[in-house]
Amino acid sequence: MRNIGISIAATFLFCILTCSAVFGQSTAQISGSVKDQTGAVLPGTEVTMSQTETGLNRTTVTDETGSYSLPNLPIGPYRLEASLPGFRSYAQTGIVLQVNSNPVVNIVLQVGQVSEQVEVQANAALVETRSTAVGQVMENVRILELPLNGRQVTDLIVLSGAAVGGGAQATGSVTSGRNYPTDSISVGGGLNNGLVYILDGGTHNDPYNNLNLPLPFPDALQEFKVETSALQAQYGQHSSAAVNAVTKSGTNEFHGDLFEFVRNGSLNARNAFAPKRDSLKRNQFGGVFGGPVIKNKLFFFGGDQSTTLRSAPVEGIAFLPTPVMLAGDWTAIASPACNAGRQITLRAPFTNNRIDPSLFSPAALNLLKRLPAATDSCGRVTYGQLIKSNEHVIVSKIDYQGSSKHSVFGRYEFARYDAPSPYDGVSTLSLLEGDKKVRAQSFVLGDTYVWGPKIVNSFHGTVLRTLGEKSSQDFFTLSDLGVKNFYYAPGLPKIFIVSVPGAFAAGYQAATKGLSNNTVFQLADDVSWI
Repeated sequence: MRNIGISIAATFLFCILTCSAVFGQSTAQISGSVKDQTGAVLPGTEVTMSQTETGLNRTTVTDETGSYSLPNLPIGPYRLEASLPGFRSYAQTGIVLQVNSNPVVNIVLQVGQVSEQVEVQANAALVETRSTAVGQVMENVRILELPLNGRQVTDLIVLSGAAVGGGAQATGSVTSGRNYPTDSISVGGGLNNGLVYILDGGTHNDPYNNLNLPLPFPDALQEFKVETSALQAQYGQHSSAAVNAVTKSGTNEFHGDLFEFVRNGSLNARNAFAPKRDSLKRNQFGGVFGGPVIKNKLFFFGGDQSTTLRSAPVEGIAFLPTPVMLAGDWTAIASPACNAGRQITLRAPFTNNRIDPSLFSPAALNLLKRLPAATDSCGRVTYGQLIKSNEHVIVSKIDYQGSSKHSVFGRYEFARYDAPSPYDGVSTLSLLEGDKKVRAQSFVLGDTYVWGPKIVNSFHGTVLRTLGEKSSQDFFTLSDLGVKNFYYAPGLPKIFIVSVPGAFAAGYQAATKGLSNNTVFQLADDVSWI
């Protein structure tokens, strides 16, 4: 029986260690010591942290060395209090805990009656002495006020030290195909997909490419922290850095806002180097609202942002053979007028820039029948590429404080992106992409329980669901043109892919059909035992 008990204890300890190795903190911790005016330590002092916006209270007692520690605290503004019989009570405001911070605040008690109070109202200089990582917090004020192209919060990561857009595989924002709406960022010279993203304590990496899933828009994001260099064990999933973000929560007061950001070409002057005025029309609009359901107990927060983008078709240019060229006379296309002032002469066995029409490929002639006719003697053709997309992001969060020992929260985020193919319905030269439909859903359930002054348990369960779908209508294949090539499986759309460098590209591989579904489950339990 004793061996069975030891085995159970060992298994439980192993589970705790392995779980916390993959868990990232979306909370904060505060610690320090309590002494009297002579510098003597004061064990048995009751220390309480009270979150001023929600009324959350957490209490501990200093140990025999006068030290205290309060782990797994929600971020936000706090009031710190300490009391011990024979000494004046102590209160300090202006303490703001940031994501994954662990500041040290030491307390000095003065001899006197408990009814007397020493209150410090100045903002505390919070010094980080517990973590070996190098990090920077992007707080809510900067998230809301710094200029952001498209309001993509991940662009602010590059403001941290040693962070640059791009990396070995890509540069800047990646908004095409499966990668929407992620950023490719390298931190400290690491891989651009080597960042671990954590949102509200749960994993937030896209399993398809290891980049980030959509983060909440600025009005719904409280703050995030970028850390690198000697990270803690719980960030061992990726090699480069950790981005730890927290969604906003409701408080004891109702707060909300409505917003709309407009970019319209009719409001802009024409670029001096552009032939005509910008036609882009982008509207981003939405709002957030949060507050109490039951004061000091139950809170809610929700937000929505929609983005619509429209623009006049982008003008593309291609070059196709003219009827004169198909008759065998290539003099015009070889002239200086069609070659930036250079005269071109076809090499042997051709003479006088003429080609016998019987040498033309029948498959190439069949392709030209399906392409638009040239508009000038040089074979110039113009075509339009449609620009249109719709984006939608929803964030909702519920926080419940059952008691000073137990709190629970749940957060759900849904992001949707739809972009039809740039095909203009007329010229197959504009077929560069298929119709794209991207979905990303994220749900996190968090439970924190205080077993006593020394033990705090924090559990997080995460579910991620992603969908990347690309579809296209039927056109024709190389086989339809008379080319003897590989077999096309039934049910797949007919997409041709022909490219002539310097002339035209008919069809594109990105326009083919594709589907990617991923579901990720994560269970993580973190036990803090002081």
